[in-house]
Amino acid sequence: MKPASLIAYPAATACLILAASAAPRPLSDIIKAFDIHQLPLLTNPLVDMPSDESVSTGVIISDVIGKTQAIAIFSGLTRDIDPVSGRLDDASQNATVLAPDNGAMKNLKRKPWEDAEDYETFGAEAYKGQDGEDRAHKNLRRFVERHIVPESPWAEGKKVKTLHGNEIWWETKEGKKKIQPADIEVTSVADKVSNGQVWVIGGSLA
Repeated sequence: MKPASLIAYPAATACLILAASAAPRPLSDIIKAFDIHQLPLLTNPLVDMPSDESVSTGVIISDVIGKTQAIAIFSGLTRDIDPVSGRLDDASQNATVLAPDNGAMKNLKRKPWEDAEDYETFGAEAYKGQDGEDRAHKNLRRFVERHIVPESPWAEGKKVKTLHGNEIWWETKEGKKKIQPADIEVTSVADKVSNGQVWVIGGSLA
């Protein structure tokens, strides 16, 4: 029989590996991926969103957003937020993802991990060092969670709170879905998804 210390060692090592894999990506890696996605002119959301025929009930939200080039920038950010990525991977938890298209992401006044108050308080070094990384990840989580509604289906006119806590609703104007109170248009929808829906929107809720 092997000594207890030899038996316990692999288990402890496995725990360390799991803990390391759960650590958030360094901000430098997030910035690099964000900048790479911004370079090409990606396709129109109406063209490459999965059609009703191509999406079946066996598909989950993470499958859809991961294969939709029109929302590649936002989709990449969701994978950096464990509570969000875990939810979108879980077929038992419904959600409506309001994914800003690549054009909306490119037109943001600030990057998703930036906050004007941070720059006012800490200056140009706001996101340097460990404290800066922590601030950036906190801001990034807030940005992503403002675009996740923790229920689906979501009825017209029903006011709901996103995972971040901001209250929103949607209504039909001139035959188009608009997210309120920001009045942002929904340009396409993938609704035959087992754990919710993915709505591509032409703006940001953050």
